Amino acid sequence: MSQYLLHGKLTAKQGEKEKLSQILLAASQLVATAKGCKLYVIGFDQGENEDVFITEIWDNKEDHDNSLKVEGVRELIMQAMPLLDGQPTKGEEINILGGFGL
Repeated sequence: MSQYLLHGKLTAKQGEKEKLSQILLAASQLVATAKGCKLYVIGFDQGENEDVFITEIWDNKEDHDNSLKVEGVRELIMQAMPLLDGQPTKGEEINILGGFGL
């Protein structure tokens, strides 16, 4: 199996976690139409922190990279950037070995 998984964390400024999450959920609707997108989920724990997690599965890294060209994605990125507490860090790239649901 050669699918590509990206798992990352974005930290919102204090009080902006919900707004950031909504922007990322909107992005999930756009990339759901992209070639090779198998999964794009957003979540956060119920704690006090401002972390938002993104997990994506794609047929391959190229499909993931091309998802940035989907109409509207860059605009949502621009909306999200001011909500972040610092620059985003690169997510973990994980090669999928297999498992249930794949």
